[in-house]
Amino acid sequence: MGVTKYRKPILTGEVSLRVRELIRQSCREEEVEILKGHVAKDHVHLFVSIPPQGTISRLVQRRKGKSSHHLLAEFAHLRKAFWGRHLWARGDFCCSSGNVTDEVITAYIADQTQNDDGNFQVEGEEAQQSGPPKPSA
Repeated sequence: MGVTKYRKPILTGEVSLRVRELIRQSCREEEVEILKGHVAKDHVHLFVSIPPQGTISRLVQRRKGKSSHHLLAEFAHLRKAFWGRHLWARGDFCCSSGNVTDEVITAYIADQTQNDDGNFQVEGEEAQQSGPPKPSA
């Protein structure tokens, strides 16, 4: 999906779990199936299946916009680090899986880290132990 602005490693703990939930929620709303995903400290990998009428650029734009808005509203420390209301860097990388098999892409994302929640991983064991995210005021 994208890289955090300035590649700051802020996708940890409660923030990483909240990012995953926001992405899952927005994908469900638009009937996008997450085949595999990974939240690292400074970036997010997504392998998705989108409806034929959808476009990947619009998908990424919405994911970045909605997640940025919610995260900056819920976590005060992010508002201080990303004062321009932009959590994600401007660029992203997207491609279809036509040139390689789906298994190769799935294996690549799965090999990123060890902590697993089905098909959408979050880096760091402490993130898995902390329970649901607690937004800041």
